[in-house]
Amino acid sequence: RARGAFARHRRCLSSVLDEPREVMEYDVVIVGGGPAGLSAAIRLKQLEAAQNREVSVCVVEKAAELGGHIVSGNVFEPRALDELLPDWREDADAPLRTPATRDEFRWLLSATTSIPLPTPPMLENHGNYVCSLSQVVRWLGAHAEALGAEIYPGFAAAEVLYEDDTNKQRVVGVATRDVGIEKDGTPKPTFARGVELRAKQTLFAEGARGSCSEEVIRTFGLRSADQPPQTYGLGVKEVWRVPDAISEPGFIQHTLGWPLSATTYGGSFLYHMRGAENEGLVQLGFVVGLDYTNPEISPYKEFQRFKHHPVIAKHLDGGECVGYGARVINEGGFQAIPAKLAFPGGCLVGCAAGFVNVPKIKGTHTAMKSAMLAAEAVFEEGLSSDDDATKTCASYDAALRASWVYDELRAVRNYKPSFETALGVYGGAAYSGLSAYVLKGREPWTLGGGGGHARDSETTSLGKQRPIDYPKPDGVLSFPLLDNLARTGVDHDDQPSHLRVKPDFLDEVTGKKAKSLKERGAPERNFCPAGVYEYTDDADGDPNLVINAQNCIHCKCCAIKTPFEYIDWTVPEGGGGPSYTLT
Repeated sequence: RARGAFARHRRCLSSVLDEPREVMEYDVVIVGGGPAGLSAAIRLKQLEAAQNREVSVCVVEKAAELGGHIVSGNVFEPRALDELLPDWREDADAPLRTPATRDEFRWLLSATTSIPLPTPPMLENHGNYVCSLSQVVRWLGAHAEALGAEIYPGFAAAEVLYEDDTNKQRVVGVATRDVGIEKDGTPKPTFARGVELRAKQTLFAEGARGSCSEEVIRTFGLRSADQPPQTYGLGVKEVWRVPDAISEPGFIQHTLGWPLSATTYGGSFLYHMRGAENEGLVQLGFVVGLDYTNPEISPYKEFQRFKHHPVIAKHLDGGECVGYGARVINEGGFQAIPAKLAFPGGCLVGCAAGFVNVPKIKGTHTAMKSAMLAAEAVFEEGLSSDDDATKTCASYDAALRASWVYDELRAVRNYKPSFETALGVYGGAAYSGLSAYVLKGREPWTLGGGGGHARDSETTSLGKQRPIDYPKPDGVLSFPLLDNLARTGVDHDDQPSHLRVKPDFLDEVTGKKAKSLKERGAPERNFCPAGVYEYTDDADGDPNLVINAQNCIHCKCCAIKTPFEYIDWTVPEGGGGPSYTLT
């Protein structure tokens, strides 16, 4: 009888979880409320007004508020914004208050020494602005809503909807995640099914390594077999409030070299700006290419010791750390942009497609422009007939390739690949200087093409393991990871883990086999900027993988750098994750 009652209980739970979802229909659904997604929404509503043709637009964003998951340097190049909102400089609410005034580029030779280098042309920032991108996103969101776009923060797109789930020949929208589920998978009293957001066209603007975006790339073969995979860096960032005596709004500094070895790609940024209350702020961070080989490298700890270099520490003297965040950055460049950007029922835009100018260390302007071009293609082509869902907006691909985005990225196509040759970091720096000052992107060759490039998940091994003696944080310039984690406002309400070991690897990476630990040195113990992954000993003394999913700040690094890519990064309940305000 007890077994029968339990079975009936399980069937009841299953029926609740399988209840039909509410359906909402739009002309266009945009997944991701970042710079690209909001630029697309604004452009669509501008076209609606100009041509007097109504277009319903819905933007869904997994953060609790717009900007809540946005992390970027950021020195903002306004080229795309000038096209989208030509009068933005007259808007008193525009959070672009700090024009760039002075650039500095340095090579850090050791923990105490450095030399100045000529600032490469692509890092000259006259006409740009130092800003908080999360605040820019909030401001763009207000513009989109004023034009009539519906924006729903706190709703995580968890599932791509297809007209036919078996054939998956066209996208017809997305479904948001169910909410109110206990850690054991049973529904809480607050349980509610997700919502199906169906659309004639769906734009995926999730940023780097978006889960839905990666699905459509695979489903429709958008990246060709002879293309290299997308590669990434992990950016770790802090925001400091500093005294007026050392504040220099508009000062921009980039560095190469120490503390990274000559075999590890990466560098730093440090930007001075004025905050909303006219206070002096410093945005600084450190980026490490995820193709590094030593599993002991901790990008977070590299960043913490980097701040003690004299040319960095002087900018933080007497200041207070008020913000922390981390996010992966596309580094594959021109060669890794998917060969196709449009597919039946939708388009890939922004950093979801990889439109980052790596040597310029900028991607916001290119992301915004790509989204504007997609919006124009969707408006003119994707919504033009009764058979809208069959539409592939091929004009988007053509328009992108005819745009300044394509020209800009093609001109720097050999920058990052030059660091991956036998010449190493120093050779890459030399080649990049030659390309910037002499060749100017006109070289008749393209480096790094082909499909044989190693994925970031494949580069670490026990044979390449070298211990690193990181200094203990002093609590003044450098901090224990959990201290900084508290500055993110991260929160995942009691719910199932959204970081799941893929079924094919359950027996391989957990329990006695511990394949990542025993074969690759378990780089996940060190790369995670939120302390999510650790190994403990079980009762038999065997390693036990522990995933502290509640710490996750959605950097997406584990979906990329874990050996064998054993983690399936799924979205948590909407609103979960960090709550950034200054990054």
